[in-house]
Amino acid sequence: MTEHTTTGPAAAAPPVSPVVSPRPDGAVPSTAPGTAPGTRSRRRLNFTLASAALFMFFVTWSLSWSLFSIWLTQDIGLSAGRSSLVISANAVGCLVTMPLYGYVQDKLGLRKNLLYWIGGLMLLVGPMYIYVYGPLLKSHFALGLVVGSAYLAMAFAVAVATLESYTERLGRFHGFEFGRARMFGSLGWAAATFFAGRLFNIDPKLNFWAASVSAAVFVALIAAIRVTDGRRSAAVDAAASSVSLTDVRSLLRYPAFWGLLLFVVAVTATYNTYDQMFPSYFSSLFSTRAEGNQMYSDLNSFQVFLEAGGMALAPFLVNRLGPKRSLLLSGCIMATRIGLSGLVTDPLAISAVKLMHAAELPIMLIAIFKYINQHFESRLSSSIYLVGFQLAAQLGAAIISPLAGIGYDSLGFAPTYLLMAGMVAVFTAVSVATLRPDAKGLPDSVPDVPASGLDGVPEPASL
Repeated sequence: MTEHTTTGPAAAAPPVSPVVSPRPDGAVPSTAPGTAPGTRSRRRLNFTLASAALFMFFVTWSLSWSLFSIWLTQDIGLSAGRSSLVISANAVGCLVTMPLYGYVQDKLGLRKNLLYWIGGLMLLVGPMYIYVYGPLLKSHFALGLVVGSAYLAMAFAVAVATLESYTERLGRFHGFEFGRARMFGSLGWAAATFFAGRLFNIDPKLNFWAASVSAAVFVALIAAIRVTDGRRSAAVDAAASSVSLTDVRSLLRYPAFWGLLLFVVAVTATYNTYDQMFPSYFSSLFSTRAEGNQMYSDLNSFQVFLEAGGMALAPFLVNRLGPKRSLLLSGCIMATRIGLSGLVTDPLAISAVKLMHAAELPIMLIAIFKYINQHFESRLSSSIYLVGFQLAAQLGAAIISPLAGIGYDSLGFAPTYLLMAGMVAVFTAVSVATLRPDAKGLPDSVPDVPASGLDGVPEPASL
């Protein structure tokens, strides 16, 4: 394993500091030679299974979540302000769950125990929405906030980050780009969203029952993934077992971690808050709610198909620009989309604005993983992704969503969007100084064990 130059007080003695510096010569480290045909076959199969699992996870999540704000306002009957409180409560649920999920997944390495737990919760999505969550929001709003936020965090909002982190770790183990597998998640969301609006107009319950069915397929796919490369998988498990709470706490001592938190809380969280209520605003621009719901469903499906193509292409752009500049580019796209949403009211124009998300999300998601792999230890990747990115985004949403809700009810959507766009633009500019520099392009970050490509040909380890 190639040694890294470490920074910070932990560099003198184990455990290794979670912040690492790239090798100065910029050379790509050598990887292990080709492996036996049976192992290569298993690696190809695992890539296929992981991609299919992402597809089915996003099908399940889209069916139950893509029209969530519309479900809250039209089916449950909540105001925009109360709906923002629901979104804020969901963010709080994520704050509690994310550190636990991140630490547990880092301890598990490539083992799937946590994914089985997530799959079990996903199977209950239909009964949960229809018989528990919806009725509680109508009759006991505060209790509904607590129960719903806990379930949605554990089953979907935090679970997606756990699945993405597991897939990225599996990609480093097998030598494939995370973006190639994550592309199928976008395709799954797009496929499900295309039908979600039509099913919702017939009966919202149909979406939730269909989600439970697709969850069963997800569980079967996760069960089929096997990591059988003996010594290499044992090395991953050993590295995972070495993760301690001290390692995770030590992240708080490094400026690189706080620079990432600032970008996520002030930029990404504001954008996510805007995007969660955007379906309600979009559907209000049409003559009838049913027309707006179906148009949003079709538009969202088309946008996510474009997003899937972006997932395949984004690694090339991020590798060229570097993680930091790619994150800043995504921040500029976010600010532009929010601002334009506050300026245009024509359905066709705002539909074009919505499609900007297809460029922003792939760049941001690929860049965040590469930023983490460049500046932090790979054995802590799940904790950093779930705490430094996902948890920080939810913390920001928990603070920003109630304020946005007040703005929606008192000022209206468009003026509130302009204020949010200004905030995103300002903190994107601040992040030029607070995000850690890329040094010379991408690092020569090496996985804990050698990785070979899907065809047995060594590939660069900096995934």
